[in-house]
Amino acid sequence: MGRALILLAAGQGTRMNSDLPKVLHTLAGAPLLHHALNAGSAAEPERTVVVIGPNQSDVAAAAQGFGEDVVPVEQAERLGTGHAVLQARAALADFAGDVFVLYGDTPFIKPQTLTRMAEARAAGSDVVVLGFEARDPGRYGRLVMAGSRLERIVEYKDATEAERKINLCNSGVVCADASALFSLIDEVGNDNASGEYYLTDIVAVAAKRGLSATAVTCDEAETLGINSRAELAAAESQFQNEMRLAAMEDGVTLVAPDTVFFSYDTVLGRDAVVEPNVVFGPGVTVETGARIRAFSHIEGAHVGADAIVGPYARLRPGSELGNGARIGNFVEVKAAEIGEGAKVNHLSYVGDATVGAGSNIGAGTITCNYDGVFKHQTTIGADVFVGSNTLLIAPVELGDRSMTASGTVVTDDVPRGAMALSRVRQENKPGLAEKFMKRLRALKARGAKKE
Repeated sequence: MGRALILLAAGQGTRMNSDLPKVLHTLAGAPLLHHALNAGSAAEPERTVVVIGPNQSDVAAAAQGFGEDVVPVEQAERLGTGHAVLQARAALADFAGDVFVLYGDTPFIKPQTLTRMAEARAAGSDVVVLGFEARDPGRYGRLVMAGSRLERIVEYKDATEAERKINLCNSGVVCADASALFSLIDEVGNDNASGEYYLTDIVAVAAKRGLSATAVTCDEAETLGINSRAELAAAESQFQNEMRLAAMEDGVTLVAPDTVFFSYDTVLGRDAVVEPNVVFGPGVTVETGARIRAFSHIEGAHVGADAIVGPYARLRPGSELGNGARIGNFVEVKAAEIGEGAKVNHLSYVGDATVGAGSNIGAGTITCNYDGVFKHQTTIGADVFVGSNTLLIAPVELGDRSMTASGTVVTDDVPRGAMALSRVRQENKPGLAEKFMKRLRALKARGAKKE
């Protein structure tokens, strides 16, 4: 039997106080929407439908950016969660199987939780709801149970005093057969305090039909919904803590774990060492034995085994460091391949370039890659020595084992084994420094007297 996913992402997110739709706010470098879709992908859905609000083309684009098989559908009027699920009916008209309903602002649902919900469906429950034991039930909807049977779900606004004392709460996540789910929602009314069609009311409708419902529980942290900037910050903290613990369990040394920030897709190899105050943006892989030194920022980059980066280094997207390469303090690398054992030790910019194995890039070297319109490539061969304060005016190529003298501006290719030297000849003027300074001081003194 197949599975489908309906992800509800039409909420306005008014508590975010933002022009950006709530589900596009980022968590660990990716939109909340992508985290929720990733969580739902653990169910291995054949179809994925994302319900968006009106005029949310940016949310639709983000949904389709997650995968070509993701279908966005619009909820023109926000009439509640039950109404939102119904908007997916046409997209799933020819689908037969179970449907999971998840939420675009709930990023932490674990794969094993969805597995247990699927198992409960397979065991015979017509409707399976995900619940959690709340430390502070607050205004959550309550799950009213009779043994293992879920009798009904009561929204806080509509609950009696006795029902409000229940601490088994509703996450909103549901699993049911597709045709049964839509049929149950058809019978849901909006006679409640909010005048909305609640998805949760399908449990009571199922009971009237003689269908069975049950609840699967998970840790409350999995059900964390994000509705405000403060909750987004709390979610970021939760995510980062989980990533740090996972990295250390996998054999990574984090010298000061609380100061290291991961992206959702950061991959660190065994015996990698990360020093304090390092930030990983999206798309970073660090191989075994590499060391990322303090205050470095890395995104869209691959760091080879035993390489060293930093301190105070920046690797931008497209950076590829070979095994044993060294990127030192105040070095920026962008869209460049740094060969095995090559060194760019300090105060340099290497962009749109290839640096061969064993080459050494001196301090203050700049690949001048941009002419104001186009980017141009710099190619540096193997075992090249680039002297300090060299400007490489791309496009330009330095052959294997070539050199540039310090202070050189390279505008033409340098053949293999040759040295490029383009300094203006130095001329010393005896006594001129003293005469020059004497004149300047006299001008300064005259100016002071006029004041």
